[in-house]
Amino acid sequence: MSGASGTPYAAAVLRALLDAGESVDLVVSRASRLTLLDETGISYRDAHWQDDLREWLARGADGKPGTFRPAIDTDAVRHWSAGDLAAGPSSGSYPAKGMIVVPASTACVAGIALGLSKDLLQRAASVTLKEGRKLVVAVRETPLNGQTLRHLVTLDDLGAAVVPASPGFYAGATHIQDLVDFVAGRVLDSAGVPHGLYRRWKGDLGGSRTT
Repeated sequence: MSGASGTPYAAAVLRALLDAGESVDLVVSRASRLTLLDETGISYRDAHWQDDLREWLARGADGKPGTFRPAIDTDAVRHWSAGDLAAGPSSGSYPAKGMIVVPASTACVAGIALGLSKDLLQRAASVTLKEGRKLVVAVRETPLNGQTLRHLVTLDDLGAAVVPASPGFYAGATHIQDLVDFVAGRVLDSAGVPHGLYRRWKGDLGGSRTT
């Protein structure tokens, strides 16, 4: 997670990854902790990350506590401090299928595109690219200036999947959570993770109004 607005996207992706039986190495940047506090009122702390994670993932996109009752297997989540450049994901020899950055700020996009590796998030992304693993970057910003667009093209050239946090409405959304789940589902599609977060297009016009 980087510091862009859109923490509900990250929560939806995390819940789906755990539901799919995936193990997760979680890196929450310093800026994203401020965003999480602003958007949810939750303080994400290294010393209490398990409790904070449970509270956060239980909230809906509208901020309502207790919307979800995710069975968080803490053995399936490993938390790494964003400042720990000696962490497992900083090395190419650390086993991983790939990496998802959600939400991805323009500063994070720039850092990855330029190979800055200024924190663990950027370093892990660089490792993911050099090892030829799947990197999915869910950029959340509008409007996008030319510099950021060039950085996104660079990431595409490097083999990353650029997935703008742009919800679709053909899936019959009736709640903010539906829009969040659509974006999270497209992120997971790009990562090759199965899920049931949204109704897929089947070629039937008006289907969202009849289901």
